[in-house]
Amino acid sequence: MTTDGEPCQEWLNRHGPALLLFARQILRDPALAEDAVQDGFLRFWPRRRTARDPLPLLYAAVRSAALDLLRSRRRRAVREQAAVRREAWFDTTVEQSARAALVQQALADLPPDQREVVVMKIWSGLTFAQCAEALGESANTMASRYRYAMEKIAARLAAEVQDER
Repeated sequence: MTTDGEPCQEWLNRHGPALLLFARQILRDPALAEDAVQDGFLRFWPRRRTARDPLPLLYAAVRSAALDLLRSRRRRAVREQAAVRREAWFDTTVEQSARAALVQQALADLPPDQREVVVMKIWSGLTFAQCAEALGESANTMASRYRYAMEKIAARLAAEVQDER
């Protein structure tokens, strides 16, 4: 994928929604996620031509921006003695489905490192190699985390379906 001559807005249009969902998984706040995507994109854009594959660099920049915001938010919460506000991860049209709510909760219950890989793989369409590059891990680690996450989600959904009977 080349970025030569490709306008900034085209990158935002193409990758913005997936990046926003990715940042929401880390921050759990839509407004902060938008800030993280914007900040991450600003970090990425000047460096995009230096990367062999710029997409993992973009995800790494957004992740870094999101983690910076998360740390800042936690420090502020301690100072203000306020709980971190948690919001929904998906659009309300999807949340209306009971099954979507179960999947959302199963995803929320995953360890953060597994949740990141699932979001990057399923909703963003990244390869394990791209996930690995973005997160600074090996592709095999990404594949293992994904497999464990999917097993946990499947078990959770099977248990819920069994309870409904």
